[in-house]
Amino acid sequence: MSKTSAILITLFLGGLGVHRFMAGKIGTGIIWLLTGGCLGIGWLVDLIKVCTGSFTRKDGTPWITE
Repeated sequence: MSKTSAILITLFLGGLGVHRFMAGKIGTGIIWLLTGGCLGIGWLVDLIKVCTGSFTRKDGTPWITE
């Protein structure tokens, strides 16, 4: 996934956990969905991680492949 696409998905749908579902993190995706991105704090942390390229898939590989 390109960095721009990842940032846009996380920015607009991150509060619903869509980026976590796409990364294979189903458990935390459900938590994000039920809590609104952990009241916005988890969403903000994930957005920063996606912007810096440190957000990973469930298996530890980078989510952004550029």
